[in-house]
Amino acid sequence: MNPPIGTRLSIVIPAKNEAEAVGSVVQRVKALLPAGEIIVVNDGSTDDTEAVASQAGARVVSHPYSKGNGAAIKTGAREATGDVIVFMDADGQHDPADILRLLERIEQGHDMVVGARQKGSQASVGRGLANALYNRLASWMTGHPVEDLTSGFRAARAAKFRKFLYLLPNGFSYPTTSTMAFFRAGYSVAYVPIHAAKRIGKSHIRLLRDGARFFLIIFKIGTLFSPLKIFAPVALAMFGLASAWYGWTWWHQGRFTNMSALLYTGSVMVFLMGLISEQITALMYTDES
Repeated sequence: MNPPIGTRLSIVIPAKNEAEAVGSVVQRVKALLPAGEIIVVNDGSTDDTEAVASQAGARVVSHPYSKGNGAAIKTGAREATGDVIVFMDADGQHDPADILRLLERIEQGHDMVVGARQKGSQASVGRGLANALYNRLASWMTGHPVEDLTSGFRAARAAKFRKFLYLLPNGFSYPTTSTMAFFRAGYSVAYVPIHAAKRIGKSHIRLLRDGARFFLIIFKIGTLFSPLKIFAPVALAMFGLASAWYGWTWWHQGRFTNMSALLYTGSVMVFLMGLISEQITALMYTDES
């Protein structure tokens, strides 16, 4: 069958040491969408990922060494010739049949459609709690319900996605960055509920190694979308602390202390940093079209 939209379609699959699963994923996508362009980005694999993907019928683009999941996404987006790009994992977690559901929402006028993992999908308790925190924070920042900020299964209009390639990190947080970039630019983002199956093979994410990096995503969300929503509360808290300390020292010592002056100054500096960051962020999302 052909894609349910009157445009060319590219499916980008980043893969690193996914020889066990990538062949099956490519074959299932090819059977479902024979007219679609399937690109597997081999991110410096040390197994037979490249050969397996090629034999299954994908066009394989290889990195000479591992650059990261986000780097593979950027390579795939640059190589894709379709008007719409679908991004999915090579480990078998994503059901290719759900691609049609994503494309239906694109056809309805959305610029990006994300597969939102539902309860019961394969994920550790820690990652599930982290994702819930990311979703709540992103919803507060954007003013729109964000159902799954970190899902790597998504479809996007290629021209609009490429506008933000320079913002995307080379690591695993590309879904966060791309989602927030689309919201910031005023593009339409929709969600389709999906079930993520248990991955085939071993995960490349390590909680101890990646925990601090994922924690920093929270702050990155704020600085990508609306820095003042992060900086202003901090500045207000510092101002309140300075006032409380000033009141205490004035009542007990009858003087204004250096600590109060430092906190007042710090609160002003933090607020001004947020204001400047807000202006810089606005420039980053200037529409060049």
